[in-house]
Amino acid sequence: MDLWLFPSPLVLASKSEIRRAVLQAAGMPVEVRPADIDERAVERQAEAGDPAAAATLLAREKARAVAVAMPGRVVVGADQTLALGQQRFSKPRDRAGARAQLLALRGRRHGLHAAVAVVKDGEVLFAYCGTAFLTMRKFSDAFVDTYLDRVGDAALQSVGGYQLESAGIQLFESVDGDHFTILGLPLMPLLDFFRGRGWLMA
Repeated sequence: MDLWLFPSPLVLASKSEIRRAVLQAAGMPVEVRPADIDERAVERQAEAGDPAAAATLLAREKARAVAVAMPGRVVVGADQTLALGQQRFSKPRDRAGARAQLLALRGRRHGLHAAVAVVKDGEVLFAYCGTAFLTMRKFSDAFVDTYLDRVGDAALQSVGGYQLESAGIQLFESVDGDHFTILGLPLMPLLDFFRGRGWLMA
């Protein structure tokens, strides 16, 4: 018997390979259907200065957008925001943007907010946002350039210009928070919700 008990695969409203891999490694069949929404417009609707609220709203809207075309399916949306004090970061547009973000974060502690939402037939059944705090070390300018040479376009795939599961770990002095939240998907609360609905073996 499979761990996933719902009659159809889980739908992931994200193109993140990491999120897909995390869900599949946890024993769930996943169908990927990235949401087509204007993320910056959605962010502007969130409460000013609240990065956790922005991440949660983005996760909900991604799941809703995909669920419209997939009646009866369980759709998961997820998103992540980064805040340095009152300054919010989005995915860098290019190498120069990634470099600027890394230099702004250098030697400082920032918050990483990862939200997940579950929608079925237009109804938001679950939403949760987890927060982790990370401190970058005081690396040299030369290190930043070497790091960006090494990771290439991967620096443009996540807020802050880094991924801890790869060379990005070398940017950090300390990490305080849930591993899955840092990866962009607060997995434990999501699994607990699925068990409560009887969609995942208890």
